[in-house]
Amino acid sequence: MTDSTYEIKLDVFEGPLDLLLYLIRKNEVDIYDIPIALITRQYMEYIDAMKSLNLDLAGEYLVLAATLTHIKSRMLLPPSEEEEEEEEDPRQELVRQLLEYEAFKEAALGLDRMKILGRDVFSRDHIFDDSGEEGETLREIGIFELVEAFRRVTLGADQHDIMEIDVEKISLSERINDIVDELEKRGELTFSDLLGETGSRKRLIYTFLAILELMKLRIIRAYQAVPYGVIRIRLAEE
Repeated sequence: MTDSTYEIKLDVFEGPLDLLLYLIRKNEVDIYDIPIALITRQYMEYIDAMKSLNLDLAGEYLVLAATLTHIKSRMLLPPSEEEEEEEEDPRQELVRQLLEYEAFKEAALGLDRMKILGRDVFSRDHIFDDSGEEGETLREIGIFELVEAFRRVTLGADQHDIMEIDVEKISLSERINDIVDELEKRGELTFSDLLGETGSRKRLIYTFLAILELMKLRIIRAYQAVPYGVIRIRLAEE
């Protein structure tokens, strides 16, 4: 269980349609032929993961979850003979919303870049000019990639390796300051670097929440060369 004394508002990051688009890209599926059962299951897994971290989900996330569940149930029902020719694909309206949202977002990002180059922390086509250790081109990533990476870390960790220390005193602001101090000294840290030194579950969660808060404040940026690859954390450039 997480500590109920902290809460991070997720609605300042990305919205539910961003999550849906992310899952469609991640699974490399056709937006016009969404495998609704798979996408709904993965969407709910992300919702559960974010709730477990006391991330304050905007109501729109839960509305979209209900919409996906409704579409899934409609697709499981065989159409009647009268409806078979007339009934539209239950995914059609959702696809229309996704295409409109994607076009609007791309246009908005284009205008934003004209005003302040690179301002949007979560731009999917922002490519960092530098390279990784093996000449990799680093692409900026957002909250959903970090949530997925955090889930893999916690699911793959041996429970004996995460010690519960109830008497440990730690605060979110403390972890934020620690991360900034380390980045100022070293220039770059990997996501594993930041999480690997934690000894308790409480410290692990606070470290992750500190990373999200710093991204929200545009103090740090996260980069990755390939999906599921090493995530590199750097201070944002002015």
